[in-house]
Amino acid sequence: MRSRRLRLRFDVARGNVLLTAHIALLRGINVGGRKKVAMGDLRALLRDLGLADPHTLLQSGNLVFRDDGRDGAHLEELLQREAGRRLGLDTETFVRSAREWRAIIAGNPFRAEASRDPGHLLVLLLKAAPDAAKAAALRAAITGPEQVDVRGRHAYAVYPRGIGRSRLTNALVERTLGTRATGRNWNTVLELAALAGG
Repeated sequence: MRSRRLRLRFDVARGNVLLTAHIALLRGINVGGRKKVAMGDLRALLRDLGLADPHTLLQSGNLVFRDDGRDGAHLEELLQREAGRRLGLDTETFVRSAREWRAIIAGNPFRAEASRDPGHLLVLLLKAAPDAAKAAALRAAITGPEQVDVRGRHAYAVYPRGIGRSRLTNALVERTLGTRATGRNWNTVLELAALAGG
């Protein structure tokens, strides 16, 4: 029942324009005492920017909001610029529509791992889609039991022994793929989908 109420809320229209649900991830927020920001301040920022129905999830810069038609690249630029100007945050922002988020979930190549151990399956959002050679180079760089599958502007990574001590770090991913990245575990991915009405 709760998910149906959320879905209906995200289908409301402003005037004659249907508002689109979006999910934004801020990179490296509230990690190790760096880039500290209150989620209430982020929600206030979204409202000030005219973004409707703002929500946050956890304390790590996961945002859900509605907008009347701007694309993800425009919203990324807007959020990055204004988070820096108004909140003093120097961080990358990754935006996907609720439809794109549902496609991320549907395209998961590690379904067994998602069911068995969702906390150790990460979805990495990428700023740009790497070519096949870079994706192959990332797979070749793995020295442990991790698995990676790169699909367009997203990568799926399985960390059977946990993320903290793995050599498959975000820095390695970014250096090898040649693009910026931020990741969330499968539990968070599903919670954000529910919050966005999907």
